[in-house]
Amino acid sequence: MTRRNNRTEKLDLRLTRAAKQTLQAAATAERRSVSEFVLDAALSQAEKRLPDRRLFTLDAKNWAAFLAALDAPPRRHSRLERLFRGPSVFGSKAEP
Repeated sequence: MTRRNNRTEKLDLRLTRAAKQTLQAAATAERRSVSEFVLDAALSQAEKRLPDRRLFTLDAKNWAAFLAALDAPPRRHSRLERLFRGPSVFGSKAEP
């Protein structure tokens, strides 16, 4: 659910009467305002489309630690190795 605080921006859009009625009916069914319903639905769809396009920033120290973690050899995980040696749910053993 979206938060009401810190809302300083406004978004206007044009839509058909039928589209507006559909949104109003859906919002009413969820006991929410049309604004809350539309904002949550739009943000949910936006989040689904952006996971591979997210940006993050790190200071120099944390960036170096991040790169070191990426460059480090993988750790051995005995339980994971045992899982891969067993039968696969797909019908054949996984490749090592």
